[in-house]
Amino acid sequence: MNRKAVLLLCILGIFLLILPKITNAYVLSVATLILFFAYTGQAWNVMMGFAGQLSLGHSLYVGVGAYAAAGLFFHYGVGPWAGLWLAIVLCVLLGMLIGFLAFRFSISGVYFALLTIAFAEFTRIGFDHIDWLGGPGGLFIKVAQRDKMDLLNFRGPPAMYYYAILALAAGAFILCFFLLRSRAGYYWQAIRENEEAAQALGINVFRWKMLAVAISSGLTAIAGVFYAFYYNNLFPEQIFHISRSIEIILGPIIGGVGTLFGPILGAAVLTLLADGITELLAAMGLEFPGIKQVFYGVVLLLVVMFLPHGIWPALAKRLGVAR
Repeated sequence: MNRKAVLLLCILGIFLLILPKITNAYVLSVATLILFFAYTGQAWNVMMGFAGQLSLGHSLYVGVGAYAAAGLFFHYGVGPWAGLWLAIVLCVLLGMLIGFLAFRFSISGVYFALLTIAFAEFTRIGFDHIDWLGGPGGLFIKVAQRDKMDLLNFRGPPAMYYYAILALAAGAFILCFFLLRSRAGYYWQAIRENEEAAQALGINVFRWKMLAVAISSGLTAIAGVFYAFYYNNLFPEQIFHISRSIEIILGPIIGGVGTLFGPILGAAVLTLLADGITELLAAMGLEFPGIKQVFYGVVLLLVVMFLPHGIWPALAKRLGVAR
C-alpha cells in the first residue's frame, strides 16, 4: 500500500473506533450491519475474488455455523467460544465436500455456482425438519441481552457486538491482505485468470482451490456464530435462503471483486442507501414490499453498466491509492 492508502485506512479505523461514543443506538445498529456484510464479503472474496470460484450458496456456512453454536448453547449451555470451533469444523468439512465433488469431477463456472445453491437449499429443507433445532418454528436463544458485558456467553450491550464485528472485519482485512501477497494468493490469481495455463505451469490447481474453499467457508462460519448471538433467533427459511447469499456477495461485486477495500465500500453503499430508502418511504407513510431487493437490482445494473470492475477500483484510481 502507498501512503495515501495507509492514511485512508488509519482515518477509517479511528472513525470506526470512536463511532459508538459519538452516535446513537440506531446508527450503531446500521454500522454493525455494514461491518457484518463487509466481513462476510471478505470471506466470500477469498473464494471468488482471489481464486475465481463463484459461490452462490454462502448462506449455507452462515446457517450451519449459527445453528451449531446456538444449538449447543440452547440445549447444553455450552458457550459460543466452544461452539465457534464446532461451527468452523463443520463448515470447512462442508466446503471441502462441495469442493471435492466439484473440482474432482471438473464442475466449474455456472455449474459450480448451481452446486453451491443446491447444497444450501438441501440444508434449508433438512433444517426445516430438525425439531431439535426448532424446525420451521425457529430456534430462540434463551439468554436475553444484558446491560453489562458477559464475554463468556457473548452477551452485552450493542456496543459490545459492534466492537466484536469490527474486530472480525479488521482481522479479515488483514488476513486477506497477507493472503493476496502470499504464494497462495499468486497461485489463486493465476488459477482465476487461466486455470489451464496455471496447471501447465505446475500449480496443483485442485489443492489450491480446496484451500480457498476451506478458508472462505471457515471465515463465514464465524459470521454465522456472530449472527446467532446478535439476533438471538434463527429460522431456516431466513438464514439459508438464497437471498442471504445474494446479500453476502453484492458488497464485493459492487465494491470490487478481488480487491481489499471493495467489500467494505460495497457493504457501506448498499446498506446505507437501502436503509435510507426504507426510512424515507416509512416517513412518507408508504410501504413497498421487496423495495430493498429492487434497489439491489438497480444498483447492480448501474455498476455493471458503468463500473464493470466495481466502485472501488475507479475510486482508487481517482484518489491515487492502491486497489
